[in-house]
Amino acid sequence: MSNSGHVPPMAPGKLPLVGHAIPLIKDRLAFIQRLRTHGPVVRIAVGPKTLTVVNSPELMHKMLTSQADEFTKGLLFEKLKLFGKDALPVAEGKPHLRRRRLMQPAFHRQQIAGYVDTMRTAVEPYVASWDGGTPVDVKTEMQLMAQGVVMSALFSATPRRAPAATILNSVDTVFKTAIQRALLPISLLERLPTRRNRKADEASSALRTAVAEIIAEHRAHPDTYDDIVSLLLTAQDETGATLPDDEILSEIVALLAAGSETTAVVLSWLFHELGRNPEMERLLHEEVDSVLAEGPLTAERLPLLVHTRRLVSESLRMYSPAWLVTRQAVSDVRLGEFTLPAGSDVIWSAYALHREPELYPDPLRFDPDRWLPERPQPPKGAFVPFGSGKRMCIGDTFAWTETIIITALIASRWRLRPTPGAVRPVGAISTHPSSLQMVPELRHHTVVGKAR
Repeated sequence: MSNSGHVPPMAPGKLPLVGHAIPLIKDRLAFIQRLRTHGPVVRIAVGPKTLTVVNSPELMHKMLTSQADEFTKGLLFEKLKLFGKDALPVAEGKPHLRRRRLMQPAFHRQQIAGYVDTMRTAVEPYVASWDGGTPVDVKTEMQLMAQGVVMSALFSATPRRAPAATILNSVDTVFKTAIQRALLPISLLERLPTRRNRKADEASSALRTAVAEIIAEHRAHPDTYDDIVSLLLTAQDETGATLPDDEILSEIVALLAAGSETTAVVLSWLFHELGRNPEMERLLHEEVDSVLAEGPLTAERLPLLVHTRRLVSESLRMYSPAWLVTRQAVSDVRLGEFTLPAGSDVIWSAYALHREPELYPDPLRFDPDRWLPERPQPPKGAFVPFGSGKRMCIGDTFAWTETIIITALIASRWRLRPTPGAVRPVGAISTHPSSLQMVPELRHHTVVGKAR
């Protein structure tokens, strides 16, 4: 390979021994955004480890598409193998391609259109269960709804609230562990019998036990189900062999985790912004009431929710769950004018990208109208809430659909009023609100699914 490229510059502020660890720990979202001012590619140090940060949307797009084979998924995905070492989100190379081809039919647009009734039926009991006037933890409620949608549509399972909360807590624990290990990648610390490590192991075990029960139920009654679990149980590789139970379990756990977390944080931010923007909320209620006046929400009526979709788009932009995504160079890589040596750990941030003023005028203003068709749209590669290229999230259409449905069904019945206190973004496994308590206020002229 040519050595004509040069090594990316080191970001200013590096301290002896700790590098940039202090600002990264203190306010990682602000730090990752500031790095964009230091050029298209820049290096940072976390203790003894050096990370390369790609800021340029053009180089980011190349890394995810035309140069995708020159990178593995990197540190964060390696740590997410707590969910299972062979699952699609963490698989590499040919195993990733085979697994993606195997699962793609379950996420085809036509298949997802068939999930709409199931999604609606799964969400309605949650929406109806709120007590008007009593504050709710919005992120937890949205997680439970999203998790209920994933389990109903993909696994034909509808756990009660208590077991569902146990699964949710286990997912949260494993995610927190993964991000901590990615930011402080010292293998020895992961093997010590600390309280945090024991808690992570227990959470992973509890999660896998809950999912194993779903697999056992499908095996006991194979003719009863037609869902992704059934697909995985009957799938065969090129030799005709079926997938081992352990791999099926890992796949389902990963889908459950990814499918609930991202959707939940986007919904949380969406309703937080509606609570601060009465006019946007009024337009949402008008649109939802108009569409649902014709009957329950169906796949045919979803495209009519155009303002709702713009609200989701703007929530994905301004509060992109992906504040940190990792890659690792397989061999020496030329990225633009820079050379990345083999083994280089690379990170990129959709959160920082989506707040770039050159791409999004007035980026800190929540403005769903920026997605109107007559307005200038961001350039290719500048809006990547679900990634890009062959490793783009397989569930992107599923996530869009469930987010729009949950938004519409909540809005058809409730207003969510803000409570006192600051709400700030926190960079964990996703960009979640620091704390978000809101008070449901019943809209008396409507009920879920139809107008009175």
